Amino acid sequence: MRKLKNSELNRLSVDGFKEAKKTPIIIILDNIRSLNNIGSIFRTSDAFLVEKIYLCGITATPPHKDIHKTALGSTDTVAWEYAENTINIIQKLRINGVKICAVEQAENATMLNNFSTEPETTYAFIFGNEVKGVSQNVVSASDMIIEIPQFGTKHSLNISVSCGIVIWDVFSKL
Repeated sequence: MRKLKNSELNRLSVDGFKEAKKTPIIIILDNIRSLNNIGSIFRTSDAFLVEKIYLCGITATPPHKDIHKTALGSTDTVAWEYAENTINIIQKLRINGVKICAVEQAENATMLNNFSTEPETTYAFIFGNEVKGVSQNVVSASDMIIEIPQFGTKHSLNISVSCGIVIWDVFSKL
């Protein structure tokens, strides 16, 4: 077996990415502190043709060297928008028929492995602050809560890891 060269991977150009049909997944980042996590989420979103990223509250926006360091140019491909208030974005998306899903540990959460997608539905997944998680008012405003099953001693995963797990799982189900 031989590793493939980048030139053999047949990746889209920036223009090709912008014209490509997107996966009906939207990512909402609710008050994320780590610029490296933000960049990593952009990169994962590029890999799976995510429709858009909303950067809310204290979440930093491109251009920034620490976002760029992990995004590797994906801030130029993935559509994004800054919004001061996460609830306003939820309301805007809901009007357009988007199903709002907070990724959090909460009462009556649906485990990710039990989550099933519906045809012709766009999903917005909200990821929260590295310390406090998704804020309670945002959890309360969501249509459903998705929880990533965990079996070890820790109570959480890194946000960019959580986002990667959810995007891959939902992408594979779509």
